[in-house]
Amino acid sequence: MGQILAEPGRTTNLSEKRPGAAGLEFNVHMLALHLTVSGRVQGVGFRWWAQNTARALGLAGRVRNLPDGRVEIIAQGEPDAVRRLLRFAIEAPTTTSRPGWVDDYDLSWPEPEPGKIGFYAG
Repeated sequence: MGQILAEPGRTTNLSEKRPGAAGLEFNVHMLALHLTVSGRVQGVGFRWWAQNTARALGLAGRVRNLPDGRVEIIAQGEPDAVRRLLRFAIEAPTTTSRPGWVDDYDLSWPEPEPGKIGFYAG
């Protein structure tokens, strides 16, 4: 199952830490995530859903299909909004009418990049 990079150089099982737990915020005012999901996520509207959800949450970043069938989401913004996007993207069953399903995912918390605006599908 998915692993998260909780702090630089430290990987933690999801059962030990959840998004929003202490130690996951690198910037008090902004948080960034790099999420790659696998499952039935291409050809079902997952990118469209992710783009619209991220925009509604006021996030900046992008979502794109990867050649191996996974979908990559890079997003940053207000920490609670980033955590909500993560929860909505991986929860099962979905509470947001997210298309498709997510079997597994990889998650890391890169440093936010100041000045990014807009959320795009590509």
